[in-house]
Amino acid sequence: MPGEREDAVDRFVERFSALLIEAGTPPMAARVYSRVLAEDSGRLTAAEIAERLGVSPAAVSGAVNYLSRVGMLVRTREPGTRRNLFRVHEDGWGEMYTQQAALLRRWIEAADEGSSAVGPDTPAGRRLAETRDFFAFMHAELPGLIKRWRDRDA
Repeated sequence: MPGEREDAVDRFVERFSALLIEAGTPPMAARVYSRVLAEDSGRLTAAEIAERLGVSPAAVSGAVNYLSRVGMLVRTREPGTRRNLFRVHEDGWGEMYTQQAALLRRWIEAADEGSSAVGPDTPAGRRLAETRDFFAFMHAELPGLIKRWRDRDA
């Protein structure tokens, strides 16, 4: 029954959105991404997203800009029209975490600077050095994880 399926999809969108929000994704971006992810075609126009979520096109605009910037959605044109389509990036999670590598590098540098500033032999300096070392570990491991993820589908 179409109504039951729509209700189940709506429940998924809200549940997955809540998890993304919990992880730090802005609320409207989380709802937009979850809605497009649950679409069979994996793509929707901004108007379709707004209609399915019951929100304004302006709310969708900010969300799709954010999601495009972090690599979770790709903006394309609907053939023969001037309307934008927003589709799930085929390797969205891999792309997003690849971009995180640059952020990790900046966190490593900042934590190292902080450790030096407070003194590496102080309690704060040791905490900051541990923070730096954790981010350095993640930065070193992330490319291998992403490669293994991508290779599993090859």
